[in-house]
Order: sequence, then C-alpha cells, then structure tokens
Amino acid sequence: MTHLIHTRDQLATAVAPVPGEIAVVMTMGALHEGHRVLMREARKRADFVIVTIFVNPLQFGPNEDFEKYPRTLEADVEACREEGVALVFAPSRDEVYPTGAPSITMNAGPLGGILEGASRPGHFSGMLTVVQKLLMLTRADVAFFGEKDFQQLALIRRMVADLELDVEIAGVPTVREPDGLAMSSRNRYLSADDRRAALALSRALREGATHTDAPVALAAATKILADEPGVRVDYLALTGADLGDPPPAGPGRLLVAARVGSTRLIDNVALTLGAGAA
Repeated sequence: MTHLIHTRDQLATAVAPVPGEIAVVMTMGALHEGHRVLMREARKRADFVIVTIFVNPLQFGPNEDFEKYPRTLEADVEACREEGVALVFAPSRDEVYPTGAPSITMNAGPLGGILEGASRPGHFSGMLTVVQKLLMLTRADVAFFGEKDFQQLALIRRMVADLELDVEIAGVPTVREPDGLAMSSRNRYLSADDRRAALALSRALREGATHTDAPVALAAATKILADEPGVRVDYLALTGADLGDPPPAGPGRLLVAARVGSTRLIDNVALTLGAGAA
C-alpha cells in the first residue's frame, strides 16, 4: 500500500516507527521509466522507500520553465504504487519553505559554477538546499539519484562528504529510450522533428566514448553535433570522473547540454582515456 502525504508532520509520523533502512528517491514528478528504475534499486536495498515529488522553485532561473514544468501527481502516485513504494511525499512550497524563500542556502562552490552552473546561475545552490532539507525530513539512510544529472550527483556527494551527513548517496546509470535518448521529463516537450534531432546528443556521446585520446573524442562528438542543424549546443565538455581536468589516462566523462526546439536537454557518458585504454 502506497500512502500519499503532503505535510512534514505526516512525514515525521510515518517514518518515526520504521525499524529498518529508509531509502529516498527525490523527484520533481512527471515520472518516467528512469524514475521507476531508481525506485526498483531503492526497493532492492531498503526496507522502506519514500519518493518525494516537489518542483523546487529555488533551482529555476527567471527565464526557465518552472510554471510549465509538468505536474502529473495522480499518475505519479500510481507509478509509485506499481513499484511498491511505501510513501509519496508531495509537499507544497509553503511546507518545504515555511518562512518563505530561505535567507540561508547551500553554496555549491567552484564545482557548482561550471557546466550547468555556468549556464544556470544559482541552480545548484537551490538544488542542494532542497536536497539537504529532504534528506533531513525523510531521515533517509540512502538516497538514489540518476547519473543523467551527473554534475548534480557529484555535487550532492560533495555536500554529503563536506557536511558529514550520515547518508549514503547511490548513483544509478542513465536510463535510455530504445533509440538512445536519455529519459527526461522534458522529452515530452519535443516535437517529432525535435525528437529526431535530439538523438544527435546520445549519438555524439557514443562516438566520442569510442576514442581514448581526449582531443579526438571531443572532435568526434563535436562533428556529429555540428552536423545536426536542429541542435544548438550550450556546452560539450570532456572532464575527469570527478568533473575536474581529464586525466592523461583513466576514467573520464563526456557531457553535453543543448537546446532542441525550445527544450534544453543534457546527457553524459563515461569513457576511458589513455593509450592503454583500448
């Protein structure tokens, strides 16, 4: 039985008697198969699974899609029921921020100012603020996040380590459509033509990841994106696995953000650099 609750008092009452491990999957709703995979991984691990559904205003910029972000609570709760989730916490803005916009928020640091942070100033501070609040409210022992938002995952791990929070952060590989497009709630905004153009992102990343030389990998991915007129690239970057400089040899990450039509999409893949990688 999945219970839907909306207040922090209801949440505290629900989690207080839980004797075993609590897992949380944090979402903004409009749930898709990628979210379901996170729920399944959480159920494998924990005795009690909570899904949070909250469109966090702090992580949206003034020209972003907060108002039109899809809100499908009834369908989302049904998806949680089908996946055996114990509790859905869907609070209002006032429930999460009872005194209004918080005067003290998380500082995302240097890692929060590159890539997505450079394109969306303030986004990661808002994201970390709500994640920290939800970790405290849910009393989670482990939280599951998808690797599609790789910079987000890296920042949450850094926050948990730096603040010595007693919670494990588990990353789950990106879930993709059969055609390779990374699953996202924003995919529903894509027209048929946009959808075809968007496939260039995953195609470029796959091609880049076949190369072990960093400049060659970047060049290969860049060419595929440049050949698709429907894609307007925000950034394409090759980094180390920790989003620092890529190593001469070892694990790296290839990340992209682009607009397709009016929709902004992100994606990334792991790759291995160095002459001995092949």
